[in-house]
Amino acid sequence: MFQSDKVDVVMDEGRFPRGHVGIILLAAEQITDSDAMRILPEGVGVHFNRVKMPLEVTVENLLSAGVNLPEAAKWLVPGVHLKAIGYGCTSGSLCIGEEFAKKQLMTRPDTDAATTMITGVIHGLRAVGARKIAVATPYLDTVNEQEAKYLKDWGFEITNMQGMNLVNDFDIAAVSPDFIRAYARSVDTPDAEAIFISCGALRSMEIAEALEEEIGKPVITSNQAFLWDLFRTAGIGDRIAGCGRLFRM
Repeated sequence: MFQSDKVDVVMDEGRFPRGHVGIILLAAEQITDSDAMRILPEGVGVHFNRVKMPLEVTVENLLSAGVNLPEAAKWLVPGVHLKAIGYGCTSGSLCIGEEFAKKQLMTRPDTDAATTMITGVIHGLRAVGARKIAVATPYLDTVNEQEAKYLKDWGFEITNMQGMNLVNDFDIAAVSPDFIRAYARSVDTPDAEAIFISCGALRSMEIAEALEEEIGKPVITSNQAFLWDLFRTAGIGDRIAGCGRLFRM
């Protein structure tokens, strides 16, 4: 049997001295976590867990995922203090409602604040001064109807809204960024003050800046706005290049 002498272990603040944030994703989500890691500020820890949901992005499935949020939040790095936690699904957070989603997330102990992807979008659109918006999505019409109503209830005027009628999360993640850029451009209208490209499963954050330069107006994407809002909620105000003008604010 071994008996070790007492060791004076030297500890520091760890890898994440600026604090930790948490993100809850849908079970099949592929893009939001990689987007977050790509732009993660130095010294910040971001941690992920997932909620159970069938593969098809329907209103019914999105509603069912909401009841799983407390369990997913509970097992998100237990014992670690989170400066902020967020539900990383645009359609999911608007279908169940921001306040309900935040309440579910805040059941996790040792968590300062909660946000959602649709909350980030609303905050982002307001930050760039856009009230009239053109909206491009990958969703079915039934999901688009929910999103249009939600945005209108928050005071936004939708000048045009088009969906790709995709139902499978894996198909949404496979849409080419070049196609997303062209599709969003086709949805834009002269009177829109910004384009909103909805859905965290789309690879749209990476084309936001180039599209802004092309059309001369702000481009808000789900992951861009969500991560910007999550970091700001956690008191992390880094300005990050290459993600559109929102992250320079």
